[in-house]
Amino acid sequence: QVQLVESGGGLVQPGGSLRLSCAASGFSLDNSHIGWFRQAPGKEREAVSCFSRSDGSTYYADSVKGRFTISRDNAKNTVYLQMNSLKPEDTAVYYCNAQNRFNGDNYWGKGTLVTVSS
Repeated sequence: QVQLVESGGGLVQPGGSLRLSCAASGFSLDNSHIGWFRQAPGKEREAVSCFSRSDGSTYYADSVKGRFTISRDNAKNTVYLQMNSLKPEDTAVYYCNAQNRFNGDNYWGKGTLVTVSS
């Protein structure tokens, strides 16, 4: 069964850190473009950070540059999002996405909630 499962969300104070994980099963992330997206209440889903398997390039939204880092562990078939210096405006449901770079199959996780509040 193909699936992506996010974990690591929770409640954190402003200035704190969290590391989100996205574990893939049923397919290899090594063949996929990967990304983290988020959706805050009342807002559209937006891309936070993406990694292209084709050329190795990495994208970060301006709002998270210098604070968030995307990484992957191919041995564990897992993608991470390290989030530092969190702000209240980072509060959202964070989703993991993977797209097979050969056939375009696209997968989404169910999301993990991050709440930044004092």
